[in-house]
Amino acid sequence: VVFRGEQIDDKNTINIDQLSQKMGNKGRYDAKIKGTVENVCKVKGCWMNLRKSDGELMRVTFKDYNFFVPKDIEGKEAIIDGQAYLDTTSVKDLKHFAEDEGLSKEEIAKITKPEVGISFEATGVIIR
Repeated sequence: VVFRGEQIDDKNTINIDQLSQKMGNKGRYDAKIKGTVENVCKVKGCWMNLRKSDGELMRVTFKDYNFFVPKDIEGKEAIIDGQAYLDTTSVKDLKHFAEDEGLSKEEIAKITKPEVGISFEATGVIIR
């Protein structure tokens, strides 16, 4: 088990698939979520994506850039505590994240539209 950021526990977590329903039409929502890590920044571990059951990804960043996660945690369970928010990710940022992830130039070139969805700023993380 790996802990990063503020010390948190696994009590009162919701599954990532429940987040949209719990959040409703609020712009921001405090939550503790459990999900599976799909991918992580290969440069520093400064972000990770959690996969929802519908295949959509939710980007997780870390409050004030104060901590990072290990770069080899794909497929592991993560518990994150912090705040979910509605976000639009620009094409420029999407391409930057794709580079961090190590995607090919061809894959990066296919990114042409911004993405709108729920993002998450974590204050504490547990990786199992």
